[in-house]
Amino acid sequence: MPKFQFLFVLFFVFFSLSTSSQKKKLQAKYTSENISIDGKINEEAWKTADIATDFIMYEPDNGKPISDSKKTNVKVLYDNSAVYVSAILYDEEPNKIARELTNRDEFGVADVFSVFINGNNDGQQNFRFFVSAAGVQMDCLATESDEDFNWDAIWDSEVKLTDFGWVVEIKIPYAALRFSNGTKQTWGLNFRRDILRGDFDQVYTWNFVDTKIGAVITQEGILEGIENIKTPTRLFFIPYTSAYYQQDDYVSDKTFKAGMDIKYGINDAFTLDAILVPDFGQTKFDNAILNLEPFEQQFDENRSFFTEAADLFSKGNLFYSRRIGGEPHTEPTVNSNEELTDYPSSTDLLNAVKVSGRTEKGLGIGFLNAITEKTFATLENTDTGETRKEIIEPLVNYNVLVMDQRFNQNSSVTLVNTNTVRNGDFRDANVSALVFDLNTKANTYKLSGDFKYSTVKNNDFYTLLNNGLENYDGFKTQLNFAKTSGKYRYLLAGKYLSESYDVNDLGIIFINNYHSAYAEMSYRIINPTKIFNSFKASQNVNLEIQNTTGKFQEAWYQAKFAAINKKNQTWEVKAQVSPFDRYNFYEPRVSGIYVFVPQSILGYLYFASNDNKKFTIDIDGSIEKFNEQGRAIYMISPAISNRFSDKFSLSYNLIYTRRVNDRGWVGFVDDDVIFAERNREIVDHYFTGKYSITNKMSVNLVARYYWSYADNHEFFTLQDDGHLATNTTYDKNRNRNFNSWNFDLSYSWWFAPASEIAILYRNYATESTNVVEKSISTNLSNVFDANLTSIFSISLRYYIDYNSLKRKR
Repeated sequence: MPKFQFLFVLFFVFFSLSTSSQKKKLQAKYTSENISIDGKINEEAWKTADIATDFIMYEPDNGKPISDSKKTNVKVLYDNSAVYVSAILYDEEPNKIARELTNRDEFGVADVFSVFINGNNDGQQNFRFFVSAAGVQMDCLATESDEDFNWDAIWDSEVKLTDFGWVVEIKIPYAALRFSNGTKQTWGLNFRRDILRGDFDQVYTWNFVDTKIGAVITQEGILEGIENIKTPTRLFFIPYTSAYYQQDDYVSDKTFKAGMDIKYGINDAFTLDAILVPDFGQTKFDNAILNLEPFEQQFDENRSFFTEAADLFSKGNLFYSRRIGGEPHTEPTVNSNEELTDYPSSTDLLNAVKVSGRTEKGLGIGFLNAITEKTFATLENTDTGETRKEIIEPLVNYNVLVMDQRFNQNSSVTLVNTNTVRNGDFRDANVSALVFDLNTKANTYKLSGDFKYSTVKNNDFYTLLNNGLENYDGFKTQLNFAKTSGKYRYLLAGKYLSESYDVNDLGIIFINNYHSAYAEMSYRIINPTKIFNSFKASQNVNLEIQNTTGKFQEAWYQAKFAAINKKNQTWEVKAQVSPFDRYNFYEPRVSGIYVFVPQSILGYLYFASNDNKKFTIDIDGSIEKFNEQGRAIYMISPAISNRFSDKFSLSYNLIYTRRVNDRGWVGFVDDDVIFAERNREIVDHYFTGKYSITNKMSVNLVARYYWSYADNHEFFTLQDDGHLATNTTYDKNRNRNFNSWNFDLSYSWWFAPASEIAILYRNYATESTNVVEKSISTNLSNVFDANLTSIFSISLRYYIDYNSLKRKR
């Protein structure tokens, strides 16, 4: 046999051997009886249904059978519209059952029962439905690497506390699931029970999940018995209307908006989501900062359309959804007798649509398309007072296509393509990627990686920005190999990025033109010891080398220890050494130039008290010292929280950072790049409050105050070798002082499934100057004296199921 054929056969056998354990099976029972979701479980159909019991501990003492005092019995029924689950959860101390009221998708301190369903039984993704002992619902789409709690399904549940424990009854419509159209269904299934009690947290599952194995979803049990179901049409309308009143120091404005979200089940596997006339006015505010880095600030996505069911579109990490509706990409041409009077900070989204799903053979397809409106800047002629408009962002079409083939219940190969087309003579871009994730059947080893290719077509303006590159292509490739099971695990990884690799039209990337190697080894305990409930030790080495010069961008060794002790307290210690000189190729803001970064050593410590207590404290801190006179970075971040009752809680978090003798770019003089040595302080206060009236109605408070300054005390000219030479002639004031204030007080009432009334009062302000002010009280006064904007808004969303309209008609 030729050598390459032998190696291929060996590779195939290696990634196909199976040593999986026996899976439990449960029979679902068909019922024509009307099941009332009231937590009473008194219908006749429940009495003869198959029982899932004999739960086994997942954490902390993996493999230990559940005690008789915590016995858990679960049953499953089905009809042509939904799956029904009942659970009786015994507890010898029912008065100690944790049951904090929270907002939806927030667990809080509460016992939880959950149902995990994989309609394709492919070991790759499941739909998870959680109900707390307080009746709060949580749900998510889960893969081995991520739980997407932005996904919100429409389902029903009810909880009853009893003198022997508590009872849960759940109805999950087929519209909330994805499964094949086969006559007989075989689903992956697991049930989970979380018990929070004093100094311990215990997690049990129906089908045993071995923590020595890295994968969890492949260790689900089996649900059989569902057959010949006739699923209803999956068509839902969610119309909305909202009203806004906004006032600042200069104007007041009233706005009324209306629009609609549409969800349509093309078939049992695929769903179309469309948003018409979108309104994102009540989404969470962005955390503004004083950004002195050479890169843009990356924001979280808070718009529900882009966060819900986003797992397919995150494949390959090429889609940064904040590009859609983000800030314009060009600057207007300002003549000598003109001034810029209006430059919009964002573009308006006209509409967006996405289609996603997965076939019974494991092929997942995701398609997203969005269009943003043409955007103009306004310029005023200082001589005549006349104004004119100039396009700074044309009509833009954004497109994402993903095809993800799963196989062997734990492996996948994915093709991704993102495309940005701007109308007219503007920059266009396309990125294509092949991504693979291969695991042995026993989930003991993983081989993963990718190859990505980017193409950018520039107009004249962008050609100037990119050093004369009219059109350019680039690529990135990565390969990882890991042992993913057992007490001892490791990871080896390498990647290469070309100089012209660019995904920033619809993705986000800060650094390219380098190659890297990474290695990690770790040890963990599988079962508790006399001291620890969990313990993990790891060490890592990372090297990044710039392609053109062969110089280090990064080079560090790290050792880390993390543990949870018997009092349910979390500790983490980390030490990191960068023993070689490094070079920053981006801080100078000029291509081909770099600045020297000295050797450094970093220490980090983290502590978190038992979250089950009413009063909790978390604190972490770090110190990084550089091999340069007086240069250091100090950080400390304490957080406290007090749960006054199961309904009311307050929390406060402070993040304080001090950078002493920090060095960074401040400007240019002719061809010289000017740096400054400066002291910086960053103070970020974050305050939250929650009062839950019921499990569907709450009042929430979020307030943030951020202050930062940069105080320059010495200037330098950057030399060709990356070192800095003292500059005594530069005298511009490049100091910075920045304040940001945000305050949100909101009321939310989920008065019907997926239907909400939301009231929000918001005010915010920012203040920026080149005069450093180190008094907190003065800074607070300055930001409130700035143009404080207040917004009051009311929003109504109502969920309409086509089938309910059909039945009424």
